[in-house]
Amino acid sequence: MSAAGGLFRWGVGRRLSAAGGPSRRGAGSGGRRSRAALAVWAALVVAAFAAGAVLRARGALPIDRLPPLHGRLRTPTAALLPPLLLAAAAVAVLPGLAVRLRFGQALAVAYGTALTWTVLLAVSGDGLAQPFTSRYEYLAVLPAVGDDPLGWLASFTERLPGYPTHVRGHPPLPVLVLWALAEAGLPGPFWAAVLAVAVGCSATVAVALTVRRLAGEESARLALPYLALTPAAVWIATTMDAFFAGVGAWGVALLVSGGRGRGRVLSGAAGVLLGALPYLSYGLVPYLLIPVVAAVVARISHATVVACLAGAAAVTAAAVAGGFLWPLGVLATHAEWAADPGAARPYLYFLAANLAVLALLTGPATAAGLARTPPGGVRALVAAAVVAVLALDVSGVTRGEVERIWVPYAVWIVLAAASSPGRWWLAAQALTGLLLQGLVSSPW
Repeated sequence: MSAAGGLFRWGVGRRLSAAGGPSRRGAGSGGRRSRAALAVWAALVVAAFAAGAVLRARGALPIDRLPPLHGRLRTPTAALLPPLLLAAAAVAVLPGLAVRLRFGQALAVAYGTALTWTVLLAVSGDGLAQPFTSRYEYLAVLPAVGDDPLGWLASFTERLPGYPTHVRGHPPLPVLVLWALAEAGLPGPFWAAVLAVAVGCSATVAVALTVRRLAGEESARLALPYLALTPAAVWIATTMDAFFAGVGAWGVALLVSGGRGRGRVLSGAAGVLLGALPYLSYGLVPYLLIPVVAAVVARISHATVVACLAGAAAVTAAAVAGGFLWPLGVLATHAEWAADPGAARPYLYFLAANLAVLALLTGPATAAGLARTPPGGVRALVAAAVVAVLALDVSGVTRGEVERIWVPYAVWIVLAAASSPGRWWLAAQALTGLLLQGLVSSPW
């Protein structure tokens, strides 16, 4: 190890060691701000559930049993013991490993922790693959694709009213991804779940790489434990929105890592991934603000921008050549949404309640971290994700059922949690995930 590398690890290690227990800084203004933020976080969550219970009792929310969540209460069981033990071990050792290991090894450990945490949470409930067995999910339409994916794509908008709920609410690419998975010899709910979880958890690595590029390695190392033990893991297992989160995160990571020569290939790949987002979910259009902000902060070259745009244009060209016009898809899906009972949900309630769900996905440490002002590069990424969420929220097309919709955004917003010193905050994140998994039965 070089002297410079040793000094770097020593400096980061001191900071993380100081963060290992209750921090003396908590007695200062930062601690007061964190406590105030935590109070706001709790008040928002409690108020959303209380108002939701009143509205449901009055018949205003007939399709939601536990507003603002689209799920129902359940009793925790002993099946939560494995994820509880993992969380306890991770809280104890992961912050130290994040600084002591080489950065690549730290990324691998964080990814392994995220993957194990997510799978154990899913298995403790209804099982890893269960959400993909629903007749409302994407797999239900694969027989209609058959051996003619291009023909199916060309007729997608025309035949949209006859498809399952999730297919009607999204562009055609999620179905084609699962069709390709089945054609590769990995059919069925289990492999769909494996894809969603593996790609979704990989956002931990992609986001950390982006932070390293924009804010330095120390910030990336500090963020790793919070990325790995995010409460959003409850809905990363298992929904296709987790797959969307991974695709988007890697698109941003490749964009800011691009450069000359081979880097141009990475930039083109970033364009393909980011260009695919609107074809995975219409709700990911505001997400594109995140790579724009990342590109500005990283000061990427004009050539990198051109390569990225070329990759994105190739995705659009392929969709058009296949017979799918994105604007017509938006109009058709909006018509289906307007006729769905979900469109009758009260706008003003979900305007605030959706943010309460986001608070649950990102956890109390994120609220505390936002009050402490994250480093510049991290702050820019978090702000971009928050603005994107607010744009979707205000639009009114996300009235409930945002547990899964917010996942691609939550993996960026949770970066703010790294500004909260002390393992107690990391434990609070894990506890939030355990409570959500143990108390709420979700269809995803």
